[in-house]
Amino acid sequence: MSNKTVGKFTHLGTGVAGLFVLLVIIGAVITLVSNLRLRADLTAEKLYTLSTGTHQLLGKLDHDVTLKYYFSTSSEEMPMGLKNYAAKVRDLLKEYEIAGKGRIHLEAYDPKPDSDAEEWAQRYGVEPQQITPFGQPAYFGLVAVCGDTDAPIPGFSPRGEATLEYDITRLITRVAWPEKPVLGVMSSLSVLGTPQNPMALRRRSQTDLGWTAFSELRSDYTVREVSENAESIDADIKTLLVIHPKQLSEKTQFAIDQFVLKGGRLMVFVDPLCIADFEANSQTNPMQQQSPNAPGPSSLDRLFNAWGIHVDSSKIVADMSLSTSLNVGNGKVEKNPTFLSLDSENLAGNDLLTAQLTTIMMPFATAISDETSEDVTFNPLMTTSKENDCLIDAMSVQYGMASLNRELNPDGVQRVLAARLKGKFKTAFPGGMIGSETNAVPDALESGESTVVIFGDVDMLYDRFCAQAVNSLFGVIAQPINDNLTLFANTVEQLSGTEELIGVRSRGKSNRPFKKVDELEVKATRQWQAEEERLETALQETQQRLSELQSQKTGSERLILSKEQQDELDQFRTKQSETRRELKNVRKNLNREIERLGITLKVINIGLIPLIVISFGIIHGMRRRKRN
Repeated sequence: MSNKTVGKFTHLGTGVAGLFVLLVIIGAVITLVSNLRLRADLTAEKLYTLSTGTHQLLGKLDHDVTLKYYFSTSSEEMPMGLKNYAAKVRDLLKEYEIAGKGRIHLEAYDPKPDSDAEEWAQRYGVEPQQITPFGQPAYFGLVAVCGDTDAPIPGFSPRGEATLEYDITRLITRVAWPEKPVLGVMSSLSVLGTPQNPMALRRRSQTDLGWTAFSELRSDYTVREVSENAESIDADIKTLLVIHPKQLSEKTQFAIDQFVLKGGRLMVFVDPLCIADFEANSQTNPMQQQSPNAPGPSSLDRLFNAWGIHVDSSKIVADMSLSTSLNVGNGKVEKNPTFLSLDSENLAGNDLLTAQLTTIMMPFATAISDETSEDVTFNPLMTTSKENDCLIDAMSVQYGMASLNRELNPDGVQRVLAARLKGKFKTAFPGGMIGSETNAVPDALESGESTVVIFGDVDMLYDRFCAQAVNSLFGVIAQPINDNLTLFANTVEQLSGTEELIGVRSRGKSNRPFKKVDELEVKATRQWQAEEERLETALQETQQRLSELQSQKTGSERLILSKEQQDELDQFRTKQSETRRELKNVRKNLNREIERLGITLKVINIGLIPLIVISFGIIHGMRRRKRN
């Protein structure tokens, strides 16, 4: 073999070896990069990043927690949308495993029919679901195991994506710290539902099961019902919820007073006009008529006065800036200023309870006034707007929007709808309770610190105004329609000492209201009301003038319109026509301004952004060309 041939083989061998080395390097790089979690969350609210609360809870773990993830990966009937969501869930679980720093262990299972994985999924409580009528059951759930304690999420649904991180973190909390705090609930309404009658044949309704807000509490707390006639609060109850207290006896108020003085945490919901109470007791719609035996307002005036706050149970807060669009029938929608829709500007941004919330609904709420002493700190949690709110009489609601509009006279006072009181509370029974075992309050109780949170509305917890039942592939779930349930759970968790979960649930949201459009609608509403009042005034003046002219007639002349009366009517009809034309112009101008705003936004989104990108490219290219 010649030297030339040997050289060719040597060169070829070197090339093959080099190619092999290159392939090994590429394979090593791919392996290393595949194990790296290079992610960047570019959303303004960091929607895809584990929250601080989750990191804090994982950092407190002193026992290992195993997350057993069950998903029917091999199921051919599984919809593609559900497969994509399952990938998101697993990716989030991997984040938990990384953040757990050795305390969280993730195990994934494909529970095929008749497999051990399916048997264990059923034992743990992961619910099988029929995707097709004659297909195999599918599984999509999670189980957390810590020592001898386990708890499941029976089924995930894309509808619950907004609370996915909270659900997983709460699941870990449930098995890592299985002891549940005790909550006492005192209410004049059936918020906890009614006891099940084993002899009843009918299926239990949603009313029998209780309100969603309180059903959710049972997963994390020991919920104990406290009678409205209670003369004492059990010592193991650290947090007491009082919902719609109506005419509580002095003995019961004394029991609540002593509970607070001993350091107990109290949460109170009062209401000047409670829709849930009407529906539960009289089946009367407070928007239409008032029954003489209808339920009344709620308050704890004796305790409130002693603590230095004032709640007027005969007044309702109305705010045109926070009006809610309501369907009033016949395809008509009206903006009702007594159904308050609060956004982030009306919520305390520096308070953990409300910092990340964006939408709160409060129908027929009342205001809370601060008259506290230096011993008690008064922190507003929710407030009205300053320019467009006022107080109206609760009885005026029955007469509809026409009556409400006449009472809407903004007074420039910003009102508090919910507040937290913290400090040393004074007793409302300085001489003790006559007839009670304790006829005097020891001075030591006066120095204890406690926390009381007061809300000026009850219906904000009623299912109609905070949640809706949604049928999903994995059963019926309660889907929040606003942040009412979140605020309620935040407050309970803070009062019961599990504040880390607040930061988990209160995540940012991608939807943002059109505030400019809302401002334009408020402006148009004011103009409309002014024109409408002018028309009504003109009508009343005309009717008064016609009555005066009619009173001057006698006999058969009363049936015939005089020339003066006819002129008055013609003049009024002319004014009426002009006023209606002006009202239409107000609406047209509003629509024109909204359309102009929409066009401006489209121009910015469609034209301005690409123009900026093109300009940047041109400038960058010119700079490179100049350097070259």
